[in-house]
Amino acid sequence: MTQPTGPAALEKALLDAIGALDTAPVRADVEAGQQSPLPGETLWRIFDAQVTSRHLDVVARELQAAGRGFYTIGSAGHESNAAVAAALRPTDPALLHYRSGGFYVARAGQVDGSTPVRDVLRSLTGAADEPIAGGRHKVFGHPALSVIPQTSTIASHLPRAVGLAVALHRARRLGADVPWPDPDTLVVCSFGDASANHSTAAGAINTAVNTAFRGLPVPLLLVCEDNGLGISVPTPSGWIETTYGSRPGLAYVAADGTDTAGTYRAAARAAHLARTEQRPVFLHLRTVRYLGHAGSDAEISYRTTTGITDDYRHDPILGTAAELVRAGAATGAQTVERYRRLRADVDAAVDDLDSRTLSSAAEIVAPLSPRTPDRVADTAAALRPAGDRAPATLAESINTSLAGALDTDRRVVVFGEDVARKGGVYGVTRGLARRFGQARVFDTLLDEQSILGLGLGAGLAGLLPVPEIQYLAYLHNAEDQLRGEAASLSFFSRAQYRNPLVVRVAGLAYQRGFGGHFHNDNGVAVLRDIPGLVVACPARGDDAAAMLRTCLAAGSVDGTVSAFLEPIALYHTRDLHEDGDGGWLAADAGHHVPIGRARRYGDGADVTVVTFGNGVRMSLRVARRLAARAAGPVGVRVLDLRWLAPLPVEDILREANATGRVLVADETRHAGGVGEGVVTALVEAGFDGPVRRVSSTDSFVPLGTAAQHVLLSEHEIETAAVQLAEKE
Repeated sequence: MTQPTGPAALEKALLDAIGALDTAPVRADVEAGQQSPLPGETLWRIFDAQVTSRHLDVVARELQAAGRGFYTIGSAGHESNAAVAAALRPTDPALLHYRSGGFYVARAGQVDGSTPVRDVLRSLTGAADEPIAGGRHKVFGHPALSVIPQTSTIASHLPRAVGLAVALHRARRLGADVPWPDPDTLVVCSFGDASANHSTAAGAINTAVNTAFRGLPVPLLLVCEDNGLGISVPTPSGWIETTYGSRPGLAYVAADGTDTAGTYRAAARAAHLARTEQRPVFLHLRTVRYLGHAGSDAEISYRTTTGITDDYRHDPILGTAAELVRAGAATGAQTVERYRRLRADVDAAVDDLDSRTLSSAAEIVAPLSPRTPDRVADTAAALRPAGDRAPATLAESINTSLAGALDTDRRVVVFGEDVARKGGVYGVTRGLARRFGQARVFDTLLDEQSILGLGLGAGLAGLLPVPEIQYLAYLHNAEDQLRGEAASLSFFSRAQYRNPLVVRVAGLAYQRGFGGHFHNDNGVAVLRDIPGLVVACPARGDDAAAMLRTCLAAGSVDGTVSAFLEPIALYHTRDLHEDGDGGWLAADAGHHVPIGRARRYGDGADVTVVTFGNGVRMSLRVARRLAARAAGPVGVRVLDLRWLAPLPVEDILREANATGRVLVADETRHAGGVGEGVVTALVEAGFDGPVRRVSSTDSFVPLGTAAQHVLLSEHEIETAAVQLAEKE
């Protein structure tokens, strides 16, 4: 029995309505399309893309029912976006909403040799030979179509789209190898009406408008596909127009998805504005949604049957068929015949599907974070400073290294809140803007999602971005830009798209005279949990310089995404043991530090202290006291991890075996701290010596001297080291 709201009912309503159109034959003396605002050829291309997308949505459910498919969030009802694609160039980079199937098929129709049906079917079935994600996820993407793949995180792709639109002009000025070199290229980004309410979307659109307000180019076409529903939650009628229809600095163009010619004209007008005026344009595309949110969605539980079937008369495919008939380009019967023939083409492609899926963990993670260490080493060497360098603090070394990178590679851009004119809250970027100009070193809005989005877009545009997040605590509200967007792009595109990124983050604790948990944040687990993300944490100036060069080189060569975690309390530290000894200053020797290699201090034979960040300085101070201990010296070697992800497991094991006793001095919190990974690595490798771990308390960091009660102390390190050394 046919369900009144299922795929069969939807198809019957559509074909019945098409069959009822004027079926007068096309006159031989009238050129196809002469009576229409759009040429018949254009209408047929749009119709074919719409119908193909609809058939793919239905087949997705059939494949899932047969145990062959894994994804059923479809584009049914949104196929008017095919007309948007037809109004754009196939070279305009596109970041597509998951209901933009019509757009994707129409874009493919503009590029010779494309196989959109096969591509989408392979994506639905997780086929290993699918051309963009290779069976890792169902995404719309293809480098030949300038479609950049996006995950399903709501609105997370908007900051990247804004960043790309902002970066294109800057990248061309700086001579970068821009994949989209045409000066009037625009970036198109589609999303739903529910997504428009997300803080990520609001922040991204605000950034686009604010940037354009400053007089900078922002060639961005925002396409809001408004079907009035966020899964089951209705969007109030008129909300999108009220919110975005009269916003200063944001051009607004509306289109009814049932009017194919009108949608095409509206999209063309919006694109013209974005291209010629280099500013953001909001295209409000009114659509309907058929077949629920996804195959598992019981739409009838929150919508009436009448409400669902009433939407059938707003079918965008019906609108295009009617346009074809009005244009004299076809009869209703001919469009029905074309509809059925396109389904036969899809079925034939299903029969030819390669069912091989990804077959091993190694195959799956291959594009996650590619590593070519020899090439990275060569590139890092080219970034080393000329001449001898005097011993410097951590902050001075980072500043000098950034200057060297800016001087050597014009693709490098440094930006963030307060980094340019002020030179950063702690002066780390002081003088760089004056030396290299506002095109290379610039201030941004106070919005971490947008700062990271600018970096993601700049990387796509061919630049090598170094955004700064002012404090680690400020990163947490924008972390999905790293997890859902930055780290996943290579994975979901088989490394065909990359966003090289070195995110500088001031963090960790122990600041004196300034505190609170927003300025003393020791929670780094959120970074270590992101697959493929490199987390660097230098403790001294020489390592900071070398590791920063490594991260920049890895970004340039492999598209690596790195979080460069800078211990705030060590920025301006000069002394190690006594005031004035200058023992924490270090000269940049121009060395290269491979990702995942630790640094050893000393060769004590009794205890190996594994630590990082502030813990390195504390442990070295403890080591000297223990070496001179009146009750009997304790020989300590200190291993600075330097890289928190990936951990330097080989070095940890070597130094652990050298003494047979390991103390993990972990300044992060006990639960979820870095030390958990170190201890796990030792256990998994079969290390059978005694292991102790001292860490900070599971607490936010309070103000002032109260912080001493929850943060790891030198006394705790010293006590634990002595107990370990005395352990038989």
